Amino acid sequence: MLKQVLEIVDLVDGMVTGNQVAEYLYASGANDITVFPVEGELGHTDFIRIFIKGKDGKKSGGSTPTLGVIGRLGGVGARPERIGMVSDADGAIVALSVALKLLRMQQREDWLDGDVIITTHVCPNAPTLFHQPVPFMNSPVDMATLNTHEVIPEMDAILSVDATKGNYIVNCRGIAISPTVLNGYILPISPRLLDLAAYVTGRLPVVLPLSQYDITPYGNDLNHINSIMQPAVATESPVVGVAVTAQTTIPGSATGACQEIDLRDAGLFCVETAKCMKQGTDLFYSKIEYDQAIGIYGSMAHFKKPR
Repeated sequence: MLKQVLEIVDLVDGMVTGNQVAEYLYASGANDITVFPVEGELGHTDFIRIFIKGKDGKKSGGSTPTLGVIGRLGGVGARPERIGMVSDADGAIVALSVALKLLRMQQREDWLDGDVIITTHVCPNAPTLFHQPVPFMNSPVDMATLNTHEVIPEMDAILSVDATKGNYIVNCRGIAISPTVLNGYILPISPRLLDLAAYVTGRLPVVLPLSQYDITPYGNDLNHINSIMQPAVATESPVVGVAVTAQTTIPGSATGACQEIDLRDAGLFCVETAKCMKQGTDLFYSKIEYDQAIGIYGSMAHFKKPR
């Protein structure tokens, strides 16, 4: 997996376009990629959607649920304010590395059971945004546009990968995974996903703490740790955040701050989760317990609504 991470880091460290990324993946065996160029109020970006077929995937009439892997970020670069790849690029790097790894697996006849849909966007010149304790990267397009292009209805469960270093909450380097979020509920964290996080890192798993504010839409003037859980406001499927973390507080616009070993761990966690999708959404949460909570406390879907 580290080899794929290094290849993608080299690919996106510059004035890269979505079409260049697509060409690289096509050369590695991809056959279903869509690039969506979008002009926003703050600039241009290229959304990328990569479909990787499984041997028992729904697109072929199979029954294994489809995993979505979303690389969340404002941009891979902040030119001309910053030269080089920024810390915020982690989400895109991991998502594209997962795509490259799965393609290489298929070339060696290692096919997953289910389909995987990978989405992210590539913007080498995104703006920055004031935020405490350190500046965030901004995005050339708004959150609704990000969700429109990255959260796909066919995704039966979602891993949302994001650099999560600009806070005082998680103060260790590596990856952390969030509890499962579904229709306004913050559910118990999946024990099986904790196991996978431990396996790929060789360390005790780290949990990303969430507040109720974190799973509400942007634009409501409430504090969010970052955009890692924003896909949850745009889907009926369970969402787990995969945070790339740091021991110190690092701005999203900082260059020289992407740790390839940590990106390998995040990417391999996504790949190992994809291998387990034959278990269905039970991998992410207990439907029996969730239905019981709905019966007692009712719907929490109003937390998905904008202000």
